[in-house]
Amino acid sequence: MADQETKNPVATRIAEAAARANAEAEARRAKEVKLELPPELGGPKGPEPTRYGDWEKKGIISDF
Repeated sequence: MADQETKNPVATRIAEAAARANAEAEARRAKEVKLELPPELGGPKGPEPTRYGDWEKKGIISDF
């Protein structure tokens, strides 16, 4: 792989930029503050219905 990098300077620059972007993203994730949100009142029981594509409300099921 070292031969490819010396033959292709563009690939080397792309790999270096990717490493810098990954390091920057890790630093941002480390500083991220997690929000403590209160529980939802009156929400659906069980898994989030919008994630699975079904709503069930008062016995009526709709697909969207």
